[in-house]
Amino acid sequence: MNGLERQRYNRNILLPEIGTAGQETLLASRVLVVGAGGLGSPLLLYLAAAGVGHLGIIDDDLVSLSNLQRQILHATEDLDRPKVTSALETLSSLNPGIHVTPYNERLTEQNVHPLAHQYDLVVVACDNFETRTIVNAACMHQKKPMLTAAVSGFSGQIYTFKPYLGSACYRCIYPNLPTSNLVPPLASNAFEDGILGSVAGVLGSWLSTEVVKELLNIGESLAGQILILDVLRNNFRKLHIPRDPVCSFCRKSQTD
Repeated sequence: MNGLERQRYNRNILLPEIGTAGQETLLASRVLVVGAGGLGSPLLLYLAAAGVGHLGIIDDDLVSLSNLQRQILHATEDLDRPKVTSALETLSSLNPGIHVTPYNERLTEQNVHPLAHQYDLVVVACDNFETRTIVNAACMHQKKPMLTAAVSGFSGQIYTFKPYLGSACYRCIYPNLPTSNLVPPLASNAFEDGILGSVAGVLGSWLSTEVVKELLNIGESLAGQILILDVLRNNFRKLHIPRDPVCSFCRKSQTD
């Protein structure tokens, strides 16, 4: 790190759990974020501010007026622009010392493996269960952490999946997902559910902390657990997620 970087990240470096070595690790880290919306906005802002050196952002959506209540990466002048373009400009302005790669496309089974291969971990910050399933399979195959969150109304959940170390995978929780666009329990859908913008901010910010913890291997991982937040009632709890012994995804990953 040069002198300006030490000054920028001084408050990180003062933390004994991070220090100079940890900050250098963050600067060398690569994180792929799927979705630049309500969860992705605070997540990406705090990862950029923390000095995660390379952020990949994949999203094929355009900024709309209804996004601005919670998607703080974007501004009114960004309406009808690609979200990844707006995100690139905002994050580069916040921290020009990091590299941001935008992918203005939808994540699919065809592009997920080459994309995930370039990054240390993948964060699913969108409201699409199909995307979570696709990333779950890729991260299992490549033995990389997958982190995700869901938010609805005044509540939300945060997950970390590392099934290659023996904990549950996403399909252990949802073994029989529907093939339609219906959303399973504990997933969010901004088109059907109301969402208080600041709650998305809380979940996205907390998710960014879990990403930093995973990159630095510090603190307690959420792997094998689900963190449930109900901010309306100020209720926070963790539940253990057992691995499904008959999960076909887990069995397949062990034979790959």
